[in-house]
Amino acid sequence: MHTETLEKAGAAAGLPDGTLLHREELRSPAKGIALYVLTYASQGLQVKGYLAVPQRAVPAPGLIFCRGGIRKVGMVRKRRILSMARRGYVVFAPFYRGNEGGEGREDFGGEDRHDVCGAISLVQSLPEVKPGPVPLIGFSRGALMALLAARECDQAGPVVVWSGVSDLFDTYEERVDLRRMLKRVVGHPRKQAEAYEDRSPVYWIDEIRVPVLIVHGTGDTQVSVEQARKLGTALEEAGKEYRMELYDGLDHRFPKDEDEQALDAVFGWITDKLAAGRG
Repeated sequence: MHTETLEKAGAAAGLPDGTLLHREELRSPAKGIALYVLTYASQGLQVKGYLAVPQRAVPAPGLIFCRGGIRKVGMVRKRRILSMARRGYVVFAPFYRGNEGGEGREDFGGEDRHDVCGAISLVQSLPEVKPGPVPLIGFSRGALMALLAARECDQAGPVVVWSGVSDLFDTYEERVDLRRMLKRVVGHPRKQAEAYEDRSPVYWIDEIRVPVLIVHGTGDTQVSVEQARKLGTALEEAGKEYRMELYDGLDHRFPKDEDEQALDAVFGWITDKLAAGRG
């Protein structure tokens, strides 16, 4: 185990987004994959996330996993990013600001979107990562984060939207259990409609310049498959490069076997798109 650190109170102030402040190695449950907690600068705040490195494959392409949920709900699972790293990618999963000892407060695709753009710069600075654009996988609410990064950061690579939210107005209607949180963090959809549109990719999909893969279960009880179809329609009408893979009857999180098969397909698609971009 080893630790490298620049971390101290106020250490992120004035530093470029993505500056590495602290790197702590954790005990990894996966053989051949190193696991770390990184702390980096984002808008003057210290933000944290997990990094998984396939040791024999480095330097390897980088990838960012954008988690779903908010705060403790939907927190990054180590097993998830280790599974991704087994496929030959250096995977970083930001917790977003205000989580797990990070500074600031998460706001569901508002200012915390900068944490993903900063993560792209961070990943590109790591010695284990090959140069080039950084693909993103956004799960559930993380789809908003990934597509916001693709809109705003020129080094974002292809984006995978997995069980993803594409229209926050629909989420407000579909998820009665989330309304209180959404009203507190984002506002009321009628009174703060602009804040909902700013977080909803279907309203600005014409600004996306990278290929998009949509993965969704038709039996999703948390984010309806209609959100995937709406995103696909918006991409189609905007003339964007995309592909949609719907998994019949599957819920928000896929069972293990189907999940592994879907991951294989996702990483095959990402690898092809990165190779095409280099070509």
